[in-house]
Amino acid sequence: MKARLEHDLRAATKAQDVTRRETLRFALAAIHNEEVAARGELDEPATIAVLRRQTKMRHESIEAFAKGGRADLVAKERAELAILEGYLPKQLDEAAIRAAAERAIAATGASGPKEQGKVMQRLMGELRGQADGALVARVVRDLLDSRAVSAPKEPGATP
Repeated sequence: MKARLEHDLRAATKAQDVTRRETLRFALAAIHNEEVAARGELDEPATIAVLRRQTKMRHESIEAFAKGGRADLVAKERAELAILEGYLPKQLDEAAIRAAAERAIAATGASGPKEQGKVMQRLMGELRGQADGALVARVVRDLLDSRAVSAPKEPGATP
């Protein structure tokens, strides 16, 4: 991954693609900083994690600039985000996450929101790198909330 980023940086520099060049430089700098902190080269999953954090930063910036009425900066951040997302594995859509969550809930026997942690632990092991954790948590919470509402009350329980 890092070699591909470096190769693409050289190509962007030769092509005078300023946006791509600056985005890749920033990403490689973040990877380098992580390598310094880890005192060694990052493996592929760690490199992808750095790129995911970079995309998350872009999403947050887009939201902040949109609230501030800075359409020019929103466009710049979206262009950078598109470049970075091109290096990341394809993310699962909500329907696929929901199906995986249903399987994890059935496998763990979870019946309510109090057991979300147990489901998330199993599910994130399965979906790591394929889905945003916040989206997975929201889907799991929704499914467990609906199960808790539809679950029959125990005999003798007070309403």
